[in-house]
Amino acid sequence: MNIYVSNLSFNVTDDDLEGFFAEYGEVSSARVITDKFTGKSRGFGFVEMPNDEAARKAIAELDGGRVEGREIKVAEARPREERGSNGGGEKRSFSRNNSYNNRY
Repeated sequence: MNIYVSNLSFNVTDDDLEGFFAEYGEVSSARVITDKFTGKSRGFGFVEMPNDEAARKAIAELDGGRVEGREIKVAEARPREERGSNGGGEKRSFSRNNSYNNRY
């Protein structure tokens, strides 16, 4: 099961994240998501656990817990939604011949 963890302190590392979940069972991977330009934590991460029962127990017990003074949110990760090439869900168009431009 893939687990989403949010509201993490910016000091939490991949190893810390793995440690939070390891007491509930095997952890396949744990990753804090970082900004691609600065390399700093974005305050959320993902944990993968191969045993769904252990993952559900971890979610139930860790959701709402406090880490470095912050209340973390833990939930089963939802699949990524498909996004268009412009990063949004809608196609956008641009035309120089619209009514706004024709007025000036």
